[in-house]
Amino acid sequence: MSVIDRDATAEPALPADDGRSEAYRAFLRAVRVRRWMIWVSQALLLVLFLVLWEIAPRAHWVNPMLTSYPSAIVSAFDRLVLSAGNEGNIFHHTWVTLVEAVVGFVVSMILGLAVAVALWWSTFLYKVIDPFLVVANALPKIALVPIFYIWLGDTTSIYAMAIAIAVFITILMIFNGFQEIDPNKVKLVRTFGATRAQILAKVVLPGSVPTMIAAMKINVGLALVGVIVGEFQSSKAGLGYLIVYGSQIYKMDLVMTSVSILAVMSTVMYLAIAAFERRIQRRRQ
Repeated sequence: MSVIDRDATAEPALPADDGRSEAYRAFLRAVRVRRWMIWVSQALLLVLFLVLWEIAPRAHWVNPMLTSYPSAIVSAFDRLVLSAGNEGNIFHHTWVTLVEAVVGFVVSMILGLAVAVALWWSTFLYKVIDPFLVVANALPKIALVPIFYIWLGDTTSIYAMAIAIAVFITILMIFNGFQEIDPNKVKLVRTFGATRAQILAKVVLPGSVPTMIAAMKINVGLALVGVIVGEFQSSKAGLGYLIVYGSQIYKMDLVMTSVSILAVMSTVMYLAIAAFERRIQRRRQ
């Protein structure tokens, strides 16, 4: 018998036993099916929303001038790709807003972490600063827009708004995460002669990684809110500028296009942080 004949008549190799019971494999299959059902349901819900949004203005169930509709948004996007008038190129506006949001996000996270570390390091400083932090966090930040505009100008004030909206909640969240570290772990490393800096580096910061990632997820939205609020006041470019300009000339397709791009931008930034979180979790396992 030839080699080919022997290979053709050979029994198929069985998969190696991975030690999983049939019940556990059934459970994994059920989890995968449930995950797919959730994704499909989400997609169907989005499609249903878009279809109803398209039909309602065309059937005059709602005023199309006030709500626009998806096909008009697509047409507006195509027009904005090559626009050179007051509307400007959509990619330029998107890039301006993205840069401002990323800078505001990064600076607020760095500044928030630094202040939280300082408050953890000095109990005296925390007791002095705490009531001011609470008041600053509760203050409606939109009231600062004209002040920042006068102090910092039309461009820098946008970055300042993004930072002001995000930084205080970052400080409070990270500091609370520091406070929730198991005190027994702190006592243990202190017993072995660890300094305060070593406790911070070896126990407090690693133990607060989930809290810092949660703060990052929140800051994505807050930074974008700050940027758009700042652009409403003083910008000459950006998605916030397009929203204001479109509302002034009653072009709701322009407004809705900008809002849709903002939704995509915030989703992409959130997914990037979620991917970073998964990578950190794999390293911590």
